[in-house]
Amino acid sequence: MASEALASALPPTPTGPLNRSVVALAYDGLCMFEFAVAAELFGLERPELGVDWYDFEVVSMDAAPLRTLGGLQLTGAGGPDRFEDAGTIIIPGWCDCAKPPPQQLIDSLVRAHANGARLMSICSGVFVLAATGLLDGASATTHWRYIDELRTRYPAIDVRPDILYVDNGSVLTSAGSAAGIDLGLHLIRRDYGPEIANEVARRMVVPAHRDGGQAQFIQRPVAAEDDVSISQTLEWAREHLGEPLTVKDLADHARMSQRTFARRFHEATGATPHRWLTLNRVLRARDLLETTSHSIERVAELSGLGSAANLRHHFERELHTTPSRYRRTFGFASDRAGPTC
Repeated sequence: MASEALASALPPTPTGPLNRSVVALAYDGLCMFEFAVAAELFGLERPELGVDWYDFEVVSMDAAPLRTLGGLQLTGAGGPDRFEDAGTIIIPGWCDCAKPPPQQLIDSLVRAHANGARLMSICSGVFVLAATGLLDGASATTHWRYIDELRTRYPAIDVRPDILYVDNGSVLTSAGSAAGIDLGLHLIRRDYGPEIANEVARRMVVPAHRDGGQAQFIQRPVAAEDDVSISQTLEWAREHLGEPLTVKDLADHARMSQRTFARRFHEATGATPHRWLTLNRVLRARDLLETTSHSIERVAELSGLGSAANLRHHFERELHTTPSRYRRTFGFASDRAGPTC
């Protein structure tokens, strides 16, 4: 579920990556949407943020011009030697999941990783990372259509079909194409902190965090009128997370019986109402820890988790860290020396 996507190893105080060089792989048959995601997230200049942003470039193992999906041609990509100095390498999809990546590319990625580069795949790009062996014994995800093929071809990988992205620290994978945006924002959050990531998301007009996992895209869509009812109830619930909401309260707001509401809710979100409420209360608590100096007890009250003990329990389960440790990493500087919760 989404909580697993959020539960990454927390970095040091985010002031920007040690190596700001981001390299996106281009190849013959380039997946344009995935490539555009990488360019938009890391290649667009953002002087308004007031930080030293990433240095973005495009690298290819193939001779130019490269053909792209849609009939375009790409020229001007750098050579594979640029991998050597990269801080982050992005594999934006792959031209054919059944086509093994060239050995030169595999060797270049393994060397770059050994030199400290982070490797990130979008959608089918996971097959390139899988071929390096760097995902053996680790978790990974990809588009739901490729889950079975990835499992069959690379049984040493713990393939996770139910989440939008997986962060293994230096090797990161995302599900479908749009999940590359989620993972990219997560990486920006790791590097520059939540405020910068939220600004980037706002400029792209996308949510900084998405609820749910791939299940919501695999299952049969709900009817349009039910989807509107569920969507409106979700927005209402987010505005009232600090109140003692029950499933009956949600069902009453959606004008459904509890049984119908629970079924429709799961079809729309991939989660039970109780699970969704808990996760969103944790996310609200996380935001409060980042942006306010409220005590842990007050954060628990405002997020609807009730007590500091309950907050600590759910926070550790969902984000694999304590509220105080999270605040020391991402919250106000004045709070980073506070007591451990």
